[in-house]
Amino acid sequence: MRKPLVARVAVSLACCALATAVTSPVSLAAGRPAPAPTSPPSGASSAAADLAGTPERPDDDAWSLAEALQFWTPERIASATDPSGRPRSALNGRGTSPRARAYGGRQFAGISSVGILFTAGAGMRTHYCTAGAVQSKGRNLILTAGHCLNSKAVFVPKYDPSKTLERQPYGIWPVDEWFADKRYVRNSKGPESDLDYAFARVKPSGTRNLQDTVGGNTLARPAAPENTVTTIGYPHVGRNPRDRPVQCTGRTQALPGYNQMRIDCAGMWDGVSGGPFFATLDRARGTGKIIGNVGGWNGGGPGVPASHPAYNRISYSPVYSDRFFRLYDDADNGRHNDFGPYVQPALPFAMGGWEQWQNARLLASGDFAGDKGDDLLVVWSDGSVVLYQGSATGDPRHPFSTVYRLAAPGSIWRHARAIAGGRFAGSGTDGLVVRWSDGELSEYRHVDKTGFHDEKTLAKHANWQNARLIAVGRHTPGALRDDLVVVWANGSVAMYADVDSKAVRRGTFLARPNRTWPHAVQISSGRFTGRNSDDLLVRWVDGETTIHPGVDFAGLHGEIKIRPPRSPWSRADVVTAGAFGPGTERNDVLVRWRDGSVTLHPDVDKAGLHNEARPVQ
Repeated sequence: MRKPLVARVAVSLACCALATAVTSPVSLAAGRPAPAPTSPPSGASSAAADLAGTPERPDDDAWSLAEALQFWTPERIASATDPSGRPRSALNGRGTSPRARAYGGRQFAGISSVGILFTAGAGMRTHYCTAGAVQSKGRNLILTAGHCLNSKAVFVPKYDPSKTLERQPYGIWPVDEWFADKRYVRNSKGPESDLDYAFARVKPSGTRNLQDTVGGNTLARPAAPENTVTTIGYPHVGRNPRDRPVQCTGRTQALPGYNQMRIDCAGMWDGVSGGPFFATLDRARGTGKIIGNVGGWNGGGPGVPASHPAYNRISYSPVYSDRFFRLYDDADNGRHNDFGPYVQPALPFAMGGWEQWQNARLLASGDFAGDKGDDLLVVWSDGSVVLYQGSATGDPRHPFSTVYRLAAPGSIWRHARAIAGGRFAGSGTDGLVVRWSDGELSEYRHVDKTGFHDEKTLAKHANWQNARLIAVGRHTPGALRDDLVVVWANGSVAMYADVDSKAVRRGTFLARPNRTWPHAVQISSGRFTGRNSDDLLVRWVDGETTIHPGVDFAGLHGEIKIRPPRSPWSRADVVTAGAFGPGTERNDVLVRWRDGSVTLHPDVDKAGLHNEARPVQ
């Protein structure tokens, strides 16, 4: 899955004598998958076409056991890298451990049906992946990732680095023929990354067949992307000095925008590409039921540097569908059919993992879907904008049900510096106030599933570049939530009433310039104390979090401390209040933490925070 800097070097030098005798609803820049065009990029090639001359079968019948032993010298094994699209893994990669739960991978002795797949690519550059034996009529079939398909391939079940290739416990098995989906594009970040799987038929070893020697795994389609699985892979020796396989048991979730699964398992470094996802595993027999393999978007992991904690923790897998089993049947019968253009199936809703949410730059809540509950609008660091529609279930672990893309990566929303949702008209959906990087202040009277509507300019002056924080609430008499609160760079706090009709021509100071408010880093209007006007939630730089009750033209009216200074809330990077629960009161607080985890705190009141829920990511 990742390219190693330190190569596999543990094969005994005794092997030297043999030389003479194996991507929303998230962009690469943002480190999260995002839907991509369905057509391959210019110059892209299918995995099968990457084999020069004959795409599916080695170019001569001489690729025998003896030839494999002669070709795979210790030097070639030592230089082998993972062929995925991941950045190269440096040994000093470090990262802050996210609050989000990671399942821990651990070394173990391995199982007989899973091993290393060595391959050679263009210019005879050598690679390695993980593969597993699967049941077949010919009893010589293995499964790996599509991006692992290459020439000079040899499968080494339960690889033992202390022994030469000639003395491996279950032998070595040269690949005779490859079977891959002809519409798969190697290391794609588009929909065709759903097809990152391949089968290979290996040659018998004398009179022995692979399945008779190591056993054969069964294949099954998962009922849903959420599964408990055990994944097995061979990370590169630089991160795995004992050069042993790693296993990790954890829970998968759907990958937004793709027919793929995602798992958070620490320790899955370069080399685990193609490694099986076992739904069940009989360790005594060394076989089980496989429902996935490491692969998919970008070759099976987020496009982040090795220093990022997601690099070794997050792995993807295709979700096996009818198309996968048609390929399996072809491989079992020696056929090479073209299944035609790939069309993604209807995809389940997925909120996305912490590695995606680290890039959620701005949040705003409001009834944007017109269903009387609050939805969540997210501006990502790559300039894309999505709308998460509220689920109306009242379940804080599943506050949203559908996602809509309102703007693509690279859009003008890269220049948005602050946003706040409000209600600016008596009918229709809620809208949005936006402060842009050039000082323009805009209002979209309505935002809905199709985009942003009825834009008007409230101000266009460089002075508004100093408007650090904004919130919109009902702070004056009236039915609309259309009063703007601004925290300025000099520490002053001002309120502008009825911005839809009056713009921001005249404001009222709630606080004159001071040395306290420059330390406010997040504000949001909400209904926490039952006053006639909305309250103001403030998160301060040191983690202290306060509520100013009933903010109106008369002032801020003191504060209620709900989190003390030096609390973990110093890492609550983006905060918004809304009605995300079963009721319509805007007293639920959603937090995107620095590590990308998301929490929801329902029913916040003057007594403080009561519960913390973690929406399923």
